[in-house]
Amino acid sequence: MTITEHGEADFRYGATYGGINRSDDVIFVQISAMNTRTVDQKKALYRRIAELLGDEPGIRADDLFINLVEGTRENWSLGRGLAQYA
Repeated sequence: MTITEHGEADFRYGATYGGINRSDDVIFVQISAMNTRTVDQKKALYRRIAELLGDEPGIRADDLFINLVEGTRENWSLGRGLAQYA
């Protein structure tokens, strides 16, 4: 997991991109995973993340932008220059 915080001067986002009204409290979540999940599983994941972050710490669903980046098994190296999943 990587968490990066940006100051207001160093962070630009579309406050109404996609027809969603975001505040300055917007959070971008990017998940890297293998391409193994169905569309329905992905939708359920997004809903659950929004639900949990809405409960604690109280993030508005409109301020949550999730990006799932998928790759195939041969695109992962966990170290030592090896493709452990290939």
